[in-house]
Amino acid sequence: MKLKTIFFVCFLIVSSVVPSLGQNQLTNFDYFIQPVGNWLLASNIQKDSLNPSTLIFEEDGNCFVNGVNGKAKYLVTKNEYQDIELHVEFMLPKGSNSGIYFQCRYEIQLFDSWGETNLTYYDCGGIQNRWNENLPEGEKGYDGFPPMINACKAPGTWQSLDVLFRAPTFNKEGEKIKNACFESVLLNGVVVQKNTELTGPTKGALSEEEVVKAPFRLQGGHGPVAFRNIIVRELKM
Repeated sequence: MKLKTIFFVCFLIVSSVVPSLGQNQLTNFDYFIQPVGNWLLASNIQKDSLNPSTLIFEEDGNCFVNGVNGKAKYLVTKNEYQDIELHVEFMLPKGSNSGIYFQCRYEIQLFDSWGETNLTYYDCGGIQNRWNENLPEGEKGYDGFPPMINACKAPGTWQSLDVLFRAPTFNKEGEKIKNACFESVLLNGVVVQKNTELTGPTKGALSEEEVVKAPFRLQGGHGPVAFRNIIVRELKM
């Protein structure tokens, strides 16, 4: 209840300055493109005390888990989005790695960064770098953004992410006139990104072509992860 209360207070604050088109909570697989592969709905999720790099749970519930082996393909929304505010709660076991690709192109990292002091774009709340195979070795990755502070909780703990994302803007000729931007990213209530502008899609993007609207996707192929309370609020331009 406390997490939900904090979230809705945040929404009320933002809604006073950011007009919205509507809000939806993604509660089951009807909101995602089928088939969903190894993803399942579960409850009573926790870190395995005997193997802290895995999650244990009971099947059937209101949380999304990337399979019994902690590996699944991307979970992609049916709806396409432009400017949105997203709230999601997630759990990672020790050493695990996930992410959320806004418009399937711009990734915010979810990573077990508990206790990390030398932060990079790969840490929790960071924005994945861009990638160009045609550049020289050591320069292929660029424009990654580490979190401003380490707000990551211990593995096996539910954590919250609140993001205000602005899609790229195009003129009538289809030319990009404004980059995509993470106006704010809060990890566990702490600002870790502020007005972070992206010059293009990050590594692992669905496409290098930028668009007005597209789905977002949850990463499930790099270790066990669980998601719950996924709430999307579409924003007016």
